[in-house]
Amino acid sequence: MLVGPPGTGKTLLARAVAGEAGTPFFSISGSDFVEMFVGVGASRVRDLFENAKKNSPCIIFIDEIDAVGRQRGAGLGGGHDEREQTLNQLLVEMDGFGVNEGIIIIAATNRPDILDPALLRPGRFDRQIPVNRPDVKGREQVLQVHVRDKPLDSSVDLKTIAMRTPGFSGADLENLMNEAALVAARGDKKTIDMLDVDEAIDRVIAGPAKKSRVISEKERNIVAYHESGHTIIGMVLDEADTVHKVTIVPRGQAGGYAVMLPKEDRYFMTKPELFDKITGLLGGRVAEEIIFGEVSTGASNDFQRATSIARQMITEYGMSDKIGPLQFGGSGGEVFLGRDIQNEPSYSDKIAYEIDTEIQSFINYCYDRAKTILTEHKEQLELVAKTLLEVETLDAKQIKSLFDDGILPEPEEEEEEPPSKDGDVKVNINKKESDPVSYEEAKQKAEEKHEKEREETKEEHGDESSEEPDTSSTNQDHDSPSDDEDKKD
Repeated sequence: MLVGPPGTGKTLLARAVAGEAGTPFFSISGSDFVEMFVGVGASRVRDLFENAKKNSPCIIFIDEIDAVGRQRGAGLGGGHDEREQTLNQLLVEMDGFGVNEGIIIIAATNRPDILDPALLRPGRFDRQIPVNRPDVKGREQVLQVHVRDKPLDSSVDLKTIAMRTPGFSGADLENLMNEAALVAARGDKKTIDMLDVDEAIDRVIAGPAKKSRVISEKERNIVAYHESGHTIIGMVLDEADTVHKVTIVPRGQAGGYAVMLPKEDRYFMTKPELFDKITGLLGGRVAEEIIFGEVSTGASNDFQRATSIARQMITEYGMSDKIGPLQFGGSGGEVFLGRDIQNEPSYSDKIAYEIDTEIQSFINYCYDRAKTILTEHKEQLELVAKTLLEVETLDAKQIKSLFDDGILPEPEEEEEEPPSKDGDVKVNINKKESDPVSYEEAKQKAEEKHEKEREETKEEHGDESSEEPDTSSTNQDHDSPSDDEDKKD
């Protein structure tokens, strides 16, 4: 039994087993057994195992087995009776062959908690193999697979991408590189550079940028100070996640966002670390209150996440000194009733009141802590916010320079004079101008510049060929791509 979250490669692993084993491979989905006619499911199970016995040794793979292997006992209708009949036949067939028949059964599911216990007993699916999300080394290796057929620029560092994508599954990483290829294609580039990957990560996490959205100056200021509040707290607290990027460019449902990445892959978190995480989430709302004296609706998602963490600390992790090391709201075991009914509180009203009181206490403690931090660092708060209003996006290096030295680092000289290379567009977000230049404007200017250089090169080439036809061969190879493009035009 392959067990793991969606997109981690359970089905892909089964395909790899089929290719390496060199034996007949029967693949079927759990939803393929049951149809509208009674008895079809059990009949298909019998047919599947009959064919497997004729072709043994062989492998049977049942994908999404939770569709047919759900725990029995619901009794809510004929459809469930038919599914139970199919499951019963599957259990009988799995017990019906001996050790030497050479049939191996592999199944995959992302919900092992709802499977029937009889399906998991020794002799059936007694060996469960967890297929979890990859760690940073695993993500780098997965990325190496998905970039094999994609032209990459020398600036692309797969290790950096792996560190920037914690929690991504294999399917997420595949989608990320496909998105980066699409971004590069829209920019008429021949290779994928790091700017394309950055844009792809932003698209996957927050959605496409909404450049056409009209935002008032007041809302823009609120967003800038809100994101600046998250950023400052992330820089001050040692246990908080590292601030990688902050922007006020609206994407999806967000008016702006700060990308906070963990310093390393974590599997356990301490109570102070969780408090720092909640404090960072509340930093945006606190910054609005300090600067404007009023609050907006932009912090609703922050509150939702902060409250969820505080509730888990109390009801699941036993981190409340008042309530003690107890866990509340565990699974009731009635999987067929649905998650809402299944997670119905199994504690008294008094305990519920104490839990709510403790959640409020945790949130208020972190809120006051955030207010103290931002009041002490109000100068940096305003500096980051004003810089965001000018350049719209700041990376980790720029944020650290603003926080430590109070200045925006100068752009590197290598980036200021890029050669005309395959239509590659580089945007310098550090350049200070009276009016901020958007990505589209910068791209248009770069294209106009490239077109002008192309025409000048063509004119020079024409003059040389008319005067000295024998010496023009050295430039022919260099200019042939642009000549071909001109002919196509």
